[in-house]
Amino acid sequence: MIARIKQLAAQYLTDTVAVRRHLHAHPELSFQETETSAFVCSKLEAWGIAYKAGYVKTGIVAHIHGKDPGSKVIALRADLDALPITEENDVPYCSTNKGVMHACGHDVHTSCLLGAARILHELREEWSGTVKLVFQPGEERLPGGASLMIKEGALDTPPASAILAQHVFPDLEVGKVGFRPGMYMASTDELYVTVIGKGGHAALPHTLIDPVLITAHMLTALQHVVSRKARPGVPSVLSFGKMIANGATNIIPDKVELEGTFRTMDEEWRATAHRIMVETAEHIAQSMGGRCEFRVEKGYPFLVNDEPLTLSTQQAARQYMGAENVVDLDMRMTGEDFSYYSQLMPACFYRLGTRNAEQGIASGLHTSTFNVDERSLEIGAGLIAWLAMEQLRQS
Repeated sequence: MIARIKQLAAQYLTDTVAVRRHLHAHPELSFQETETSAFVCSKLEAWGIAYKAGYVKTGIVAHIHGKDPGSKVIALRADLDALPITEENDVPYCSTNKGVMHACGHDVHTSCLLGAARILHELREEWSGTVKLVFQPGEERLPGGASLMIKEGALDTPPASAILAQHVFPDLEVGKVGFRPGMYMASTDELYVTVIGKGGHAALPHTLIDPVLITAHMLTALQHVVSRKARPGVPSVLSFGKMIANGATNIIPDKVELEGTFRTMDEEWRATAHRIMVETAEHIAQSMGGRCEFRVEKGYPFLVNDEPLTLSTQQAARQYMGAENVVDLDMRMTGEDFSYYSQLMPACFYRLGTRNAEQGIASGLHTSTFNVDERSLEIGAGLIAWLAMEQLRQS
């Protein structure tokens, strides 16, 4: 069966690349993927694959039925949206939508899932069960398309027993894939803080309430939330990347604005940390004569790969790729809205190598020069089709 899947993945590669290049040239932002959605639907129609569109407006769910379709259902997920980045790649399929770019590889995810759909549909008499294809919008923007797809019943009727997804990984050479059972990616919360004092002439600080000084004390104290309040062994990150204190050399401003992120892999600690951060900031501001407005915008939960599912999927990948091409991944403090699925059912989120340093394909995700070695499309389409079939067989 592996040989047959690889043969089809190679046979369809030219079409899969064409799909990827079309998507790359016509990126759309989160929850605005109208043309992308219509394009995906057109491909499913052309191949005779039944689908339902309109989930969260642009989301799509398709079903491919093998023999005995009610025996087990496994879901495969791809995301549709792009990022607000101006592309700087000099390629024929460069983005034609200025200021928008597929800089996170969602064009690869979608084209690989479409390629896998063709393979699974072609071989539907060779496996049992049902494969649910989930094309979701809005992975890059809160509240996350995954959470909304779940609310609208995308994984119901029939209910999926597990879900898989692959994500491009420019740290990994093309031809390799990576897995990590258990905790893999962090929850992602956004922090918006305004420190309010009383501004005025910098030469007269005794008549003022200096929000810059308050902020300096606050930033130091908030780091203690991670270093002294989190349980050892619970990954946590607190970072502030934006601070606006719109004064001058001789002017102390009335307020300072901060923006940052808090990330962890424990939901109980996450809630506790939110409370401690707000209390700490408010107390410091009040103790120094000012006040503080602290807003936590709760983002995605942490992503956990179900251990039995991931271990069996990793073993299936070794069969398809060769053991030397399947690597173990480190934990990451980046986030992904696939985490909503992983909190709901057994899930496996793995990485697809796309790097080719010799050809200059080495830029990181979310950069204006991100690109992939398109040989990864043949691997990605064939591998996820094989993984789905193996999970259905193991039932």
